[in-house]
Amino acid sequence: MSNLDHGKFTRVTTLFHSLLGLDVFLLFFTGYAIMFNDELWWMLTLMGGASGVTAIHRITGIGLVALVVFWITLQVISSTGRSNFAKILPAKDDVDAFIQDIQFVLGRVDERHPSARQFAGYKADEVPLLSYIGKGVVFIFSIELTLLAISGLLIWSKTGLAAMFQTKAAAMAFVTFHGLLGVIMLMGVMFHIFEHGMHPAFYPVETKAFIPRSMVPEHHGDDDEEPDTTGIERLSLSPSWRTVSTVFGAMTVIGIVSVLIGSIFDEGYPVPREIAIGGGPSSILLTVGINLGMVVLGVGLVLSMYGNVLRIRWEQQLEQEREPTTAADGGEPQTDGGQPESDDTEN
Repeated sequence: MSNLDHGKFTRVTTLFHSLLGLDVFLLFFTGYAIMFNDELWWMLTLMGGASGVTAIHRITGIGLVALVVFWITLQVISSTGRSNFAKILPAKDDVDAFIQDIQFVLGRVDERHPSARQFAGYKADEVPLLSYIGKGVVFIFSIELTLLAISGLLIWSKTGLAAMFQTKAAAMAFVTFHGLLGVIMLMGVMFHIFEHGMHPAFYPVETKAFIPRSMVPEHHGDDDEEPDTTGIERLSLSPSWRTVSTVFGAMTVIGIVSVLIGSIFDEGYPVPREIAIGGGPSSILLTVGINLGMVVLGVGLVLSMYGNVLRIRWEQQLEQEREPTTAADGGEPQTDGGQPESDDTEN
């Protein structure tokens, strides 16, 4: 292990992250099974047809609302939550980091801003937990999840929504907004899966997103002294990383493009009928591309489950290390290698 494996979440946040990921994956699978019912007919069938997939989508939607409400409440009532919220607020250093990153790309400065540092060449405490990019991701995901939850509740009953606004067009607008949000969030989630699953330092799964930081030491080594760097220089690439990351990256891009094109061709949802340019699958390539996108989501779900399995195994290992060895006769365990003490020897 290297210092990069140090957990970045608390136990509560780790559990929330896993539950949120599972809920979002189920929302994607069910939502796109409804949206792309021609291309994803097999997924629709597996989940019990139109009525079954709609029921699952609504149940997971309620779960999303519950998770969002829980998280907002936790941030308000807990001192840790308020402190963490203050840390992710944009600051002047983030603006400076963005400007310096542009200059770094253009070759006008020699190094990145301290608030934008990643892993190589620095101590663990010199690398920010959240760079300005990470803060942006947190805010974007938070806004998207909140808007998805609100719009999903509003379109629960489309006839009721149309009656409330006295027009069918208003109800259709909310349906369109909900669907377009889903497409935008899908792109972010797929890139998120690729980034954290195929990162050369963490491949195939970023364990620090699943193992709480309280269970992992700040640094690893034979002595108690903190090393000079994060330890990334001691890592070596997995033999399969180059091939797997290339193939998976291509699948991610193809899946995103196919879903975007498919959302235009499939009339009515999420794009209104008025600007639809077709209907149903127009080619086998589009069908394959959309299914590749679902495969990427499936890989993300598997990696999330694998990360939780690693956490459970890590907890079990720590418990075994804490438990004292029990003597064979049920007495106290010996810690002196079985040698008699001086008081027990006969003179």
